[in-house]
This record gives sequence, structure tokens and C-alpha cells, in this order.
Amino acid sequence: KSAKCGACGPGYASPLHAMKGKYCPREKILYLPCIYRNTGIEKPDYLATVDVDPMSPHYCQVIHRLPMPNLKDELHHSGWNACSSCFGDATKKRNYLILPSLISSRIYVVDVGTDLRAPRIHKIVEPVELFWKGNVANPHTSHCLGSGEIVISCLGDPSGNGKGSFILLDGETFEVKGNWEKGEKIPSLGYDFWYQPRHNVLMSTEWGTPKVLAGGFNPADLEKGHYGRHINVWDWNSHNCIQSIDLGKNSVPLEIRFLHDPAASEGFVGCALSGAVHRFYKTEKGDWAAEKVIEVPSKKVKGWFLPDMPGLITDILISLDDRFLYFSNWLHGDIRQYDITNTRKPKLVGQVFLGGSITKDGHVTVVEDQELQCQPEPFVIKGKKVQGGPQMLQLSLDGKRLYVTTSLYSGWDKQFYPDLIKEGSVMLQINVDTEKGGLKVNTNFLVDFGKEPDGPVLAHEIRYPGGDCTSDIWM
Repeated sequence: KSAKCGACGPGYASPLHAMKGKYCPREKILYLPCIYRNTGIEKPDYLATVDVDPMSPHYCQVIHRLPMPNLKDELHHSGWNACSSCFGDATKKRNYLILPSLISSRIYVVDVGTDLRAPRIHKIVEPVELFWKGNVANPHTSHCLGSGEIVISCLGDPSGNGKGSFILLDGETFEVKGNWEKGEKIPSLGYDFWYQPRHNVLMSTEWGTPKVLAGGFNPADLEKGHYGRHINVWDWNSHNCIQSIDLGKNSVPLEIRFLHDPAASEGFVGCALSGAVHRFYKTEKGDWAAEKVIEVPSKKVKGWFLPDMPGLITDILISLDDRFLYFSNWLHGDIRQYDITNTRKPKLVGQVFLGGSITKDGHVTVVEDQELQCQPEPFVIKGKKVQGGPQMLQLSLDGKRLYVTTSLYSGWDKQFYPDLIKEGSVMLQINVDTEKGGLKVNTNFLVDFGKEPDGPVLAHEIRYPGGDCTSDIWM
């Protein structure tokens, strides 16, 4: 249960309350969207509820599946109707999960309040609502606001062109209210975002043009400007785009995270293609800037479709005490943990390999590697060889357990990891040393989505009923 303190709303009073307070329970169930689009199985995507309580007889099992009423939605990321941003408002409850569909542009509102273990569909916002009321499509990241409203970033317009726009939902009725952004300037691409009211700012990133990336990745599209390179800075009060920070050609900035401390005026963004993590920060002048603080060098390879293989940083997150940064290299196959006590000089303190494209038994030969002496062994757990690479991450509130899934997006999974499509993704758990740093796979934990009743499925982003490191924003 969430903190009950008399007149408080959902979530926790502060990030440290969430991490260390007596109200910080161990996660017992998780929700993950499971995707059938591009797998050849003509079934709808569904929301899986997974039991992760080591004391439970159903540990590591999917205990409930909520199928969507449509095919080929491509469920992707999810968010809440209310989070710690509403902590001071006792009228708010965290009882609905917002599930935008990346490809169909539908938004499902899922009731998790009536029965935590068996969610049900509460409302469906049809794509035409987004098209008509906001001229947007391909919704991606959903965050609740302290006002009770929900804002969702979008990748494009209804024709499949890139457009870094936002849609606003009413927090009670879930009706589309129109666009969040105002003013003339709208970025040409969109993806993820985070907001920080104390600094009057919202920051958004850029993936690519929806109609281009829908079918897979073509390097020629980089030269045509179909992939992003900017952090876009928005004035929180006026909703105007006031600045663009260029992170470099072909950088493709994806997940963006402010430090959790609401007074902090800095954070990090992971760039998929350049393999870099940039720290962004407020300058003395009051505008924003970024500096590269981590770089994963590409590997020179043979037997792959390009001569250089980037790490492909696809997800990053920060522990609630702002001490550690984690990210996944989906192509190289490793997860890394950095001590960010000094945010300008992150220090690598943990690393673990979980599959990827350069394992010894694969088709790829690494001919030049600035980091490794030899190619990593294939990753096998409980007799199953893991396909794909580490991708979506979620950290327990206390920072001790890192969960990871292996599917990125069905169109790219199919291209980069065809065996992942055949065998399904997995969810793994990594034990974290929160004192000195260090990562170690929990060899007793495996959720194998290759064994689902309707066939192998691609499980994606992870959420806990009580909120987590990547859903909650403190005001």
C-alpha cells in the first residue's frame, strides 16, 4: 500500500521516503505489456501481471493476462493517472495505468485499483481522438501532472511524419483535452520527456520519423534526417519550446531522466546510436546545456550489417537517492552501473553481460574492441539461452534489485534479433551492491515469455503498482 499519512495522496513525500521509509514495501507484482505485433502470431497484445514475491508459490509466474481488444497495437510504455506529483492531494489515487499504443495510436486506460492482481480495461481512447483533437499520433511516454491531468508525448502526426507534440488527458474522465504545447515552435521529432516544475522546465527527446522506423532501421535514413539529435527545452508555465540542445549528428537521444531530488537542476540522457550519456544542466545564465560524460565505444565487427556496432543505449535510470545511474547496451549485451556522486564524472562500478549480438557462439566476429579482451559467453539461465539483449530496466525502490527485459520494439527485434521473435523475451533480476556498486544476476529468477499460452511474446516496460524510479516525479 502507498503511504497513508492523514491527508496525503498517492506515492511518497520524497524520493528518500520512497527508498528508505517504513512505507517502502518490497515489490510483489509487476505489470508488463506483452507484444505480438511482428511475431507472426495473430493475437492481441496484453498486459501481464507477474508475481515477483519470493515467498509466493507463483514466484516468477505470469498470474494474469489482460488482452487488448485489437490486433497490432504495439503496447510499449505505460504511466499512471496519479503519482508522487499528487502526494499532497488526498482526493487522488494511483488506480489507473495509462497504456499508449505506439503503432495503432490507441490509449488504453487500465483499472488496477479494483483488483491489483487482475487489471481490467476501464476506457479506450481511440486514435481518431488524438488525430482530431491534437493532430498527433504514435503516443509514447505518459506522465501524470500535479494538477491531476495526464500528458503524453507523441512521435508524429496522423500521416506518420515526425512531430514532437504532446496530448493532454483529463485525469478523471480520460477525455482528450487537446495539445499540451502552445506557441509556433514544435520540434520535428518526439520521444520521451521529464518535467521539473521548480526549474520551470520540461525536457523532451527525439527518436525518429514514425513511418520510417515502423518497418525497421535503415542506415540511409540517418542521412535523410529521419533520426533525432536534440533535447528540446520547454517553458513549464507557458508550454512553449524555448531551446534545443544539439547532442550531435546521429546521436538519437532516447530516455531522459532528471535527478529525483526536485531541487536538482540536472539530469542525464542516453543516446542510442552515439553510445553516449550526456549530462544536461542549468547554466548560470538560466538556460540549459549538455556535456558528454560517458561514451561506449563502437566495436569493429564482421558478419553484421554494418562494420561498426554501437552499444545502442536504449534505457537509462537513476536510483532514488541519485547515487547510481544504470543503462542497457542492447546490441553489445551489457548493463552498466555508474556511481554519479560526482555527476560530471560518472564512475563505472558494475557491469553484467546478458546476451547481445557479440556472444562467442553467434555470427558476429569482433575484430577490434576498445573495452573487452574477448567476446562474451552466451548467457544461459535455468537451461535457457537468452535471446536479444538487455533493454528495459526497472529498479526496486530500495535500489537493491534491478529488473530487465530483452525486447526493444517488435520491428527492430525482428531485424536485429530474429531468434528473439521465435523464442520470446525474458525478464531477469540483477542483484545490486548499493554500498560499493556491483551487479550480479539472480540465477533463481527467470520469467520466460517464450512459454506463454498463445506462443512466444515480447515483454517490454516494467511497472510496480506503487510507483517506481521512472514513473514518479516529485514537485
